[in-house]
Parts: sequence; C-alpha cells; structure tokens
Amino acid sequence: MATGFFPLQYAIAAIAVWLNRQQQEVIDYLKEKNRLLKEKLDNKLRFTDAERRRLAARAKLLGRKILAQLDTLVTPDTLLRWHRELIAQKWKQLLERKPGRPRTKEMIVALVLRLAQENSGWGCRRVLGALSNVGYKVSRSTIVNILALNGIDPAPLRSKRTTWSTFLKAHWKILKLDRAG
Repeated sequence: MATGFFPLQYAIAAIAVWLNRQQQEVIDYLKEKNRLLKEKLDNKLRFTDAERRRLAARAKLLGRKILAQLDTLVTPDTLLRWHRELIAQKWKQLLERKPGRPRTKEMIVALVLRLAQENSGWGCRRVLGALSNVGYKVSRSTIVNILALNGIDPAPLRSKRTTWSTFLKAHWKILKLDRAG
C-alpha cells in the first residue's frame, strides 16, 4: 500500500527541488544586481529614517550570520544597530508618554472661545456643529469644559448678559447723536 504513494512523493520532491532551484536563481540574480548598484553608487547613500526602519526590520529577521553572507548596502553591524536604536526609541517614547488623554489643541480652544464670544446665542451644540462643519471632531463635554475653564457662561446666560463692548457697539449711533446735539 505504501508503494502506491511512491510516484506522488517523487513528484512532490521533484517540484520542491525545482522550486528551490528557481528561488536560488532569483536570489543570485538579486545579489548580483545589488553588487552592481552598490558599485555605481560609490558609497553616497543617504537613508531616511523610514528607509532605515524598513531595512533594520528585515535585517533583524535574517540575523547577523545570514547578513554576513550577503552583500548588504551597509554592514550587518550597522543594520542591527539601527534596529536596536529603533527599539530603544520606541520604548523611550512609550515611557515618556504622560497618563491620561492628550490636551485639546490650542487652536481648537481658541476657535471654541472665539465662536462662543462672537455668537452669544450659540450653545455647545451649535459650536460643536460649526466645528464639525470645518472638519474638527470635538465632543460636547470638551466644549463645555473649555468654556467653563475660561469663565464663559452657558448660552442662555451669555445671551442675557450684555458686555459693555457689545452694549456700546449696539448703541454707538445713539450715543454719538446725544453728544452732537
């Protein structure tokens, strides 16, 4: 019964050998292409951080032993150093992060304050709608907190209280006439 599978096993082994040979030919071609490109560049390579990251990630997967057999653009030690530095940088950023939510951007805070001050009848939902119309996503509670921290009353109270500057702007013509007359 085991003899019936012999042709199938032989076929699978033959295909595996053929695929391995094909892969080795592709690898040899790519190695030669890399050697030629490296000779033409004359060591004038400048890698961006993103390029370093990509090379270092692939190099780490291969390991020093295999990298030493390849004709790499930079030395295997440099590739592995880049990987160590990237890992260290990642952990440093994680450790430097402060707990809690990040603060609201100052530009958004200024925009909320400006909208609330210029439009005394607008409540939090109207300010929220205006912000979403220009592409900013903020929650209603964030707007409430921004207004409270800056001493601005909610819309119903704001619209009932008139500041001196608003009063003077509204009645300037009448005040001007009283002076002249």
